[in-house]
Amino acid sequence: MEMIYGVKDRPKAGRLVLFSLQQLLAILAATIAVPAVVNSSVLKNFGLDLHLSQSAALFGAGVGTIVYLLFTKFKSPVFLGSSFAFLGSMISAFAGGISMSLGYLGLLLGALFAGLVYVAIAVIVKFAGTKWIDKIMPAVVIGPTVAIIGLSLAGNAVGDLLSGEFSDGNGSAYTSLVCGLVTLGVTIACSVYGKKMMKMIPFIIGILAGYVLATIFTAFSYIDGAPQALRVIDFTTFEALKTGKAWYPDFTFLTAFKGGYNAGTNGSVGAYIGTIAVAYIPVAFVVFAEHLADHKNISSIIEHDLLEDPGLHRTLLGDGVGSIAGAFFGGAPNTTYGESVGCVAISRNASVITIFVTACMAILSAFLAPFTLFLASIPSCVMGGVCIALYGFIAVSGLKMIQKVDLGDNRNLFTVSVILIAGVGGMALTFGKVTVTEVACALILGILTNLLVNIGNKKAENAENATETAEIKSAETDTVAEVPEATDEAAATKDGE
Repeated sequence: MEMIYGVKDRPKAGRLVLFSLQQLLAILAATIAVPAVVNSSVLKNFGLDLHLSQSAALFGAGVGTIVYLLFTKFKSPVFLGSSFAFLGSMISAFAGGISMSLGYLGLLLGALFAGLVYVAIAVIVKFAGTKWIDKIMPAVVIGPTVAIIGLSLAGNAVGDLLSGEFSDGNGSAYTSLVCGLVTLGVTIACSVYGKKMMKMIPFIIGILAGYVLATIFTAFSYIDGAPQALRVIDFTTFEALKTGKAWYPDFTFLTAFKGGYNAGTNGSVGAYIGTIAVAYIPVAFVVFAEHLADHKNISSIIEHDLLEDPGLHRTLLGDGVGSIAGAFFGGAPNTTYGESVGCVAISRNASVITIFVTACMAILSAFLAPFTLFLASIPSCVMGGVCIALYGFIAVSGLKMIQKVDLGDNRNLFTVSVILIAGVGGMALTFGKVTVTEVACALILGILTNLLVNIGNKKAENAENATETAEIKSAETDTVAEVPEATDEAAATKDGE
């Protein structure tokens, strides 16, 4: 895919702000959803009061992204945001056991463990190189895995699209559906038929169109006798402007160091730390697989192998240290975002400076209550319309990786088939407090399948190579043997003359 703006290009100031805002909107929903989900889960399952600030999560995502860009020498156009993979780990770390909990400090400790896993793998990659990755994860494995990343999010997009309450009594949320489809339609129209700038900021225009329509529906809901369910936008969100808390992020580290303990403290510190390690470290290995898939994907989009330059060890270090930094402020470890990759693909803007400005916007917006509350007020159905396109592009970019793979060969056909069905079928495994996501399960199963079907192939290749080598040597020997004969004939001819 030909980029309008390459990695090193710098758009003009006005365009740069718009492109960065588009990136921010693309990653917004997932980034602020993580703290909300953790808060409600801890309260519901453990009865504990956990308040992870959404604005702090946004701040942490910005800081983590800048850290990532520094480690990757500003060569990788990827944004880092709050990771859903660590939801269960965060809940376990905060709640702890029956006898002990370090609360917010447990969240920071867990993020440290996860980040150190990345650092350790980065050191190994630095000395071992990346060729082994290409051998165990060729295009036939990584392509469908990237597709699964997009397809596994399809349910979230459709669920958001139908998230409204207004229905015909059978659960069909028509109002939300209309708002979401208008958002999607405007986004598609701008991307396909738009000219110049309109073609490069389809998400902003689409979201604004959906928001305006949602506002109209909400306005009608205030008319006497009108269905209250028409109220698509919850404008009561802006009442938070009256409180001082809305104007500054509630950073996790501040609460942690004040003594944010929420349960008894009579247990063993060592056992509790061990519990956190078990909750975070295995998940970090799972997210490592998704890290590879994301970077293979963005590499194919920008047509530059990021695993070679700046190098996988640098992307891992950036992701790991960025996760620690993000959790320090917002409580949630960060990870590379498929939404960001999808935004690069659709807008064809791979400018790293755009990602940097997006990170700065995320940091500044955490202190701008009106802007943050406006972002929070964007209805889920509107974001669902956008995400249908975003997640779809991720899936398609993965499928494009296997365009040159010979699917007529049963070895490749089995590998791709196993990955797609395991991923789409939602094959996720849980071992205690550790959950291996469907993406990771599909990747692992795909690697094993690829190795299995190619065992005999490797032997055949080795035998074929040995045969070819023998034939070459034989041909060289015959050529050498013929040389004296040719020389004798030439000598006889000379004597005859």
